Amino acid sequence: MSLLDVSGFVNTHDPVIKKENGIYYRFQTGPGIPVSVSRNLHGWEFAGKVFDSNPPWTKVTVPGSTDFWAPETVYRNGFWRIYYSVSTFGKNRSAIGLARTRTLDFSSPDFGWEDLGAVITSSPDDDFNCIDPAVISGADGTDWLLFGSFWGGLQMIPLDTDGFTVPGAALKTVASRRTDPNPVEGGFIFPHGGFYYLFASHDFCCRGTASSYHIVVGRSENVTGPFLDMFGKDMNEGGGTTLRDGFSRSRWAGPGHNTVFQDDDGKTYLVYHAYDRNDDGKSKLQIEDLRWEDGWPALD
Repeated sequence: MSLLDVSGFVNTHDPVIKKENGIYYRFQTGPGIPVSVSRNLHGWEFAGKVFDSNPPWTKVTVPGSTDFWAPETVYRNGFWRIYYSVSTFGKNRSAIGLARTRTLDFSSPDFGWEDLGAVITSSPDDDFNCIDPAVISGADGTDWLLFGSFWGGLQMIPLDTDGFTVPGAALKTVASRRTDPNPVEGGFIFPHGGFYYLFASHDFCCRGTASSYHIVVGRSENVTGPFLDMFGKDMNEGGGTTLRDGFSRSRWAGPGHNTVFQDDDGKTYLVYHAYDRNDDGKSKLQIEDLRWEDGWPALD
């Protein structure tokens, strides 16, 4: 099977899937960061939200912000950490926040998200945008925060052991279209076979079936690049090999903002959203088997 059959609560944008104690948890863009659960990756049920109300600092830092976007979840030092985007559409006055909980299980006495505040912020004076966080651990165990959308492209910065940016660390640009506007966002890095694979979304989301989003990929032997596509073009110079676009399947337009999820059995999935041409362009969950051919990710 290539594209998994999914049912239930499948309307989604910017999904990421994690697993704890045999249960799959999906986090996504929306009010308070909606969370859905599944026992088999096929049937999904809404379980709740990370936040019942937005942390007060978010309205101060980014006036007008409402829903939180594009969460990333990682397990570190006995806690699940969630990084989330605070922004308004088309503006780069943005922030990436951080919260943590000891378990993802809503019924556990150890469950409860504690917000820790902003990790990094951007303003109209900056040539970067602090949204779309993703976390990747390098060969030496250092975590790196990957983020960015339009403006100066995708950026990376090291994190300390508490999950915050290292004081004084410089940003490193790892992907840019070198155009104005600069439509690259939704970055995610996945290690495999001695390489780090940088996935990103090119072009434009959020336009229903008119969305031109598509998923591209490059790879590097180093966690911070340079990431080259299959033709050797640097993703920092507009490169990126197309992995999934909105033309190869008649039903689904604008596939993008992917993550990669590896299950306990080693099976790997590409997780993303796409716009349903059969349902008024609604954004829905996509989970595809991801395989590797000649050192590159491939789909059926």
